[in-house]
Amino acid sequence: MRRLVQLLVMFAFLTGVWILQAANAPTTGRLTLALLDARNGQPLAGIVQLRDEQQRLVPLPGLMNRGLGLDHQGPIHDWHVVPAQTTFPLEAGRYTISALHGIETERAEQTVTIERGKTTELQLSLQRFYDAAAKGLYSGNTHLHLMKLPRVEADRYLVDVPKADGLDVLFVSHLERADADRDYVTNQYTREELTKLGERGVPIGNGEEHRHNFAGWGQGYGHVMFLELQKLIHPASIGPGIMKSGTDGRPLQVGIDEARAQGATIIWCHDQWGYEDIPNRISGRLQATNIFDGGTHGSYQHSFYRFLNAGFHVPFSTGTDWFMYDFSRVYVPASQRPTPQAFLDVLVAGRTMITNGPLLELSVEGHGIGTTVDLKQPGQVSVVAQGVGRCDFERLELVRNGVVIEQVQTKPDGGHFVANFNRPIDVTGPCWFAVRTPPPPVKGFADLQTPVNKNELGQDLFAHTSAVYVDVAGRHLFDIPTAEGLLAEMNEHRRIIADQAKFVDENEKQHVLRVYDEAIDRWQARIAEQRKS
Repeated sequence: MRRLVQLLVMFAFLTGVWILQAANAPTTGRLTLALLDARNGQPLAGIVQLRDEQQRLVPLPGLMNRGLGLDHQGPIHDWHVVPAQTTFPLEAGRYTISALHGIETERAEQTVTIERGKTTELQLSLQRFYDAAAKGLYSGNTHLHLMKLPRVEADRYLVDVPKADGLDVLFVSHLERADADRDYVTNQYTREELTKLGERGVPIGNGEEHRHNFAGWGQGYGHVMFLELQKLIHPASIGPGIMKSGTDGRPLQVGIDEARAQGATIIWCHDQWGYEDIPNRISGRLQATNIFDGGTHGSYQHSFYRFLNAGFHVPFSTGTDWFMYDFSRVYVPASQRPTPQAFLDVLVAGRTMITNGPLLELSVEGHGIGTTVDLKQPGQVSVVAQGVGRCDFERLELVRNGVVIEQVQTKPDGGHFVANFNRPIDVTGPCWFAVRTPPPPVKGFADLQTPVNKNELGQDLFAHTSAVYVDVAGRHLFDIPTAEGLLAEMNEHRRIIADQAKFVDENEKQHVLRVYDEAIDRWQARIAEQRKS
């Protein structure tokens, strides 16, 4: 009997120990995740998301959320940044992990089982469907600010996110607004600090967003980017609408001239937003135009097509303004990854393509984007174009003088989509060609309401090449009705400024209005000259 009692006591003791050990056993394991380039096995930074067996999204502790700093919710917050390889804890269980790098790889997906107390190693190979660098193409974001982040977190963001997104160059710009700019962390960086930070990630150039609004966020003279400045232009923001003090007595043109004297590159911001874009383009002060850089204030016909039809060569560019909420970038050709200044030198030559997903190519008579084809007489030109993207961009559109003249539907090709165009096109007079994907809808524009597909970050897909220009019998394109429309806009903008702006005296008022008067006189003479020819 005693022996039985002893056995029962021992059994109870061992059972208690087992229960205690089970209760204290770890419920988590660890995952070591590495992203690799399938071409060469080299490490790649990227973004990943995890879902459990019920397809619920799983937060990844210790990894930067790709939507860091953004107030709006959406698919971007479902992704986390992985700097090539990382290890993090996970509850035991079975998961599906998805990964991608920038806009040039297919989406990789794999299941993985995490065991309690163990570290599981997983390598995900990312397959490129488009190798921009091999084609001599490099991408940059020409408009970026950060706010409300500790400096150390901003450093991490500027190093890790551009690498994960597959960018090659980044421009971080100074920006001012009364009271609010105390939280603009990117204002704290010097040119030297940005350069040093770029050595840990991708090259980073500096800049300033020079701007004027009549109200805090209402339209005014406009916003213009100065990139690769030697020193800041003051005031960075003009007038009481933004700075709650002073007058509207300084046109953007003064700051533009100061920046050009420093050798900076001048890029108009936010589509057609602002009144001073037309006079500064007529005077030759603007070198490129950003579209869809922090919202949509118009679309291609408002930002580019009217200027192209009026005879201007307009390089396209883009960025993301506050945080990298999108994959938006501009591609330029180069023999190797360019420095920020080298990138800008090619950009202003107009050999660019803007996109947040689809990748486009175009040649006309063998001439690439940004170049000019000289025809001795009207005839046909050979147009070759391609579109390729991870998300279905629906169709590739060929544009001539602002009008879509041909369309090609996309076709699936493995984990991505393609559209190709190769045929002769009639040319009856001077013109320009470009290719694009369907334009995204824009609030307030009745002709721009058709939905388009979105990318993985939840943003409407867009892509557009800069133009290939065609001269015929020595004549350049100059559409007089379009030119007259620009003239009418300048006169209307001059009237608005005369009525709404606050000036200390008549001299200050005339100082601003002179920008428009000089451009109006010059443009009227240009139109008259074209009427005679």
